[in-house]
Amino acid sequence: MPQLQDPNFCRTVLLMIEHERSASFGLVLNRPAELRLSDVFSSLQSEWHGDPGATAAWGGPVEPGSGWMLLGDSPSLSFDEDQINSVLEGVRFGGSMDVFKRVAEAPPAALRFFLGYSGWGPGQLEFEIAQGAWLSAEAASEIIFEVPAEEMWEHVVRGMGIEPSSLVSTTGVH
Repeated sequence: MPQLQDPNFCRTVLLMIEHERSASFGLVLNRPAELRLSDVFSSLQSEWHGDPGATAAWGGPVEPGSGWMLLGDSPSLSFDEDQINSVLEGVRFGGSMDVFKRVAEAPPAALRFFLGYSGWGPGQLEFEIAQGAWLSAEAASEIIFEVPAEEMWEHVVRGMGIEPSSLVSTTGVH
């Protein structure tokens, strides 16, 4: 929402991965990075066998040196539940070196790699929501894997039945 003044979140679409009383963790879905995955994986001493033009995205301002993946269902990849978690129908989440290396060998068609994450301390996200700083929409694998980053925010807002130009900076629930 316009009243969230943090430039890290201006017109972002964020996927909430985990929300607990003590902390919340999510990934910004629509902030491309100018880093090719082949270079990212090379720095991890691993060879990227996917699309040579594939790039990473910025998951958020916290720990930009950390890496995270969202993967679509893929019959060629199987992981233990402690290595990769289901986030929603058709979307899995992982962040370990073992997952990175296995995915680099045989990347699934639906894959997003993120540097950094978005995090909130106790009560912080609830306060921002109460101030009207965030809209909440239903997550869908199609948005994560198929909608281009530059179109994602408007796509999600319009999908909620809201005209983006009608959003104004004010407190409270919209």
